[in-house]
Amino acid sequence: MIGRIPVLDLGPLVDCGRRPAKAVVGETFQVTATVFREGHEALGANVVLRDPAGRSGPWAPMRELAPGTDRWGAEVTPDTEGRWTYAVEAWSDPVATWRHQARIKIPAGIDTELVLEEGALLYERAASGVPKSDGRETVLAAADALRDRHRQVADRLAAALTPAVTAALTCYPLRELVTSSRSLPLLVERERALFGSWYELFPRSEGATSAGGRPRSGTFRTAARRLPAVAAMGFDVVYLPPIHPIGTSFRKGPNNALSAGPHDVGSPWAIGSAEGGHDAIHPDLGTFEDFDHFVSCARDLRMEVALDFALQCSPDHPWVAKHPEWFHHRADGSIAHAENPPKKYQDIYPLAFDEDFDGLVAETLRVLRVWMDRGIRIFRVDNPHTKPVVFWEKVIAEVGRTDPDVVFLAEAFTRPAMMRTLGAIGFQQSYTYFTWRNDKRELTDYLRELSGESAAVMRPNLFVNTPDILHAYLQDGGRAAFEIRAVLAATLSPSWGVYAGYELCENTPVRAGSEEYLDSEKYQLRPRDWEAAEHEGRSLAPLLTALNRLRRRQPALRQLRNLRFHDADNDAVIAYSKRTASSCVLTVVNLDPHHTQEATVSLDMPELGLEWHESVPVRDELTGETYHWGRDNYVRLEPGRSIAPAHVFSLRPSSPIGGSPTS
Repeated sequence: MIGRIPVLDLGPLVDCGRRPAKAVVGETFQVTATVFREGHEALGANVVLRDPAGRSGPWAPMRELAPGTDRWGAEVTPDTEGRWTYAVEAWSDPVATWRHQARIKIPAGIDTELVLEEGALLYERAASGVPKSDGRETVLAAADALRDRHRQVADRLAAALTPAVTAALTCYPLRELVTSSRSLPLLVERERALFGSWYELFPRSEGATSAGGRPRSGTFRTAARRLPAVAAMGFDVVYLPPIHPIGTSFRKGPNNALSAGPHDVGSPWAIGSAEGGHDAIHPDLGTFEDFDHFVSCARDLRMEVALDFALQCSPDHPWVAKHPEWFHHRADGSIAHAENPPKKYQDIYPLAFDEDFDGLVAETLRVLRVWMDRGIRIFRVDNPHTKPVVFWEKVIAEVGRTDPDVVFLAEAFTRPAMMRTLGAIGFQQSYTYFTWRNDKRELTDYLRELSGESAAVMRPNLFVNTPDILHAYLQDGGRAAFEIRAVLAATLSPSWGVYAGYELCENTPVRAGSEEYLDSEKYQLRPRDWEAAEHEGRSLAPLLTALNRLRRRQPALRQLRNLRFHDADNDAVIAYSKRTASSCVLTVVNLDPHHTQEATVSLDMPELGLEWHESVPVRDELTGETYHWGRDNYVRLEPGRSIAPAHVFSLRPSSPIGGSPTS
């Protein structure tokens, strides 16, 4: 039933309110609603947040977002983790109604004394709700002035409309006919669910050697030696592909060859052998003690370790013999291997969930807790879209019940409905189509979607590359392409990631038209000479370091929903900004890795917290150069000229400065 004052179409809204909208501690987002009433009386609205203990949070007054639309909004910022609720209250505002009418009637001499007396009565009522310390006496004095016949009529009205009176009645309005919407759920999680810089590495490649054609795997101990360099680049999360024993049946050789040699190491995603399954460590990597050492080293460097959780098996996994009901058997009795026709994955058996659903839930939780007990609080889930959605809903809910700080990242490059639903049922983050969005229109449309209504459901993690994905843009664009994509990912989204080798601009595909790497690390060891790359100046580490340092220093880059695009009159140049109360970053990128591009960037000044006429100093955080920018600004961005063909400006508003703003 509609209340006395209709309050409709609340947002953010997930699954008609049956599931919680998402936020993290300190994240600012907008609550909206359609609010209107009969007649011409003024109304007001506010957001009511209730924290996990049921306490009402700060009162957030709403405003009409565009005149005449009846669409109201207010920004809110939850400050603790847990399950919150939010609602919208609408109410009749008799003081605002009177003030509007008084401004018309009194100058026209219509019912002057009656109107002034009505105002005095309203102000006396309103004053009772204003604390003495916040202006009660000011409001009462205004009521007295309205009745003071010794003063001019205009002065009596003016005394009731002073800024001090307005401020007091704005903070403590007189509310009548208060109507509340239903309460909607809001899940507030830790900041890492939204913000973080990820670095993916294969421990077996770090410190790997080869003697006489026989490769020798790196270990957790040798991989730990790489961690200081990763931390120095400013990464928050070190993500490890599967670290479990690898099957030998149908093991893949280099470059996904169907037959493996006696010394080929196989794919880590073919999990399970006689040495164990998902709860075991590949013996070549070391022991649990070595793993604990790796996690401890990362923690000492203020990084978290994320583990890959790939719910699939090699034919040699202990589950195959112990739980045949967990697999699909074909007509000849054989177990069906994984397929994505025409691709075949003979070294992997997918699971079947309908024979023993509860058993698989229980075993999954047991395995996850093995690693959670060793300090792992982040899991990157491989191909979750190939498992039942309800399975993940049960697993994530059960983990969240006891360990709400655990974060799950969905590696689901699939249909939009599935990706959104995985977010709605509990995944804290998701991979995205960012890799395949490369021109200005694609990026603008997609990031508006991700930072808009979708942000309450699905948090994006913009990986610039993965062991599976080497986009043609990187293959053909050279070093500048790597620089461009890093700047975009690091400044468009609060979470972004790189796969090791990105800083070396590795870009050779296995064959023309393929997104697979030549000599892919998925199937063989790939040690890299990091020191030589640094010494020879071939590494992008300085750029990655600068971007991650800026992300930590600028709160605006730790938010998603504050992304705003600005106009540039060249389709090869994209411009966008992010702003919070204490931080503002403006990014301009040349999307063409081959050619110099010029453009006039026309800024939406209010989106930057500025007046249209202002000119302010802007500092390029990549080069240290400072310019003065105003509404319209010329840029020239040349690949190879600087650390990247982009500007990443921090804005420092000041008094207006004259002159022609140029770059």
